[in-house]
Amino acid sequence: MSLADVIAQSSILHALKASSKKQVLQELAECAAQETGLPEREIFDVILQRERLGSTGVGNGIAIPHGKLQNLDRIVGFCAKLDAPVDFEALDDEPVDLVFMLLAPEGAGADHLKALSRIARVLRNDDTVEKIRGAQTDSAIYALLTQGSASNAA
Repeated sequence: MSLADVIAQSSILHALKASSKKQVLQELAECAAQETGLPEREIFDVILQRERLGSTGVGNGIAIPHGKLQNLDRIVGFCAKLDAPVDFEALDDEPVDLVFMLLAPEGAGADHLKALSRIARVLRNDDTVEKIRGAQTDSAIYALLTQGSASNAA
């Protein structure tokens, strides 16, 4: 599974202005609602419920919020590069400036885990992460994410 299979260029927010974790999740839920046709509130509630189990801030300024939705027909991803880092209660206590949200159908099972693994693998590459942080357009971030997924294929 490639990130090009789950993320569209329209699913990238390259300069998201947000002052809190909740606001970041709300903005991503809004973008996801436009992409999937599902209610923004439903998406937000699922992601927030997952965050209450434990922060999806994985460290190095990166968070990977995720959740499963009943009426979703495919796995979809969304990426936001924040204008300014926000506290995400990350594992390393560092603020987050890159957020990759993954939504999956309720029955996705292993495919959901494979997609999470693919995202984590791409974002573990320090060179790719620094290039994403320096990117100035949605298309540049999309290219980095999708090229990274191809070159990191396992």
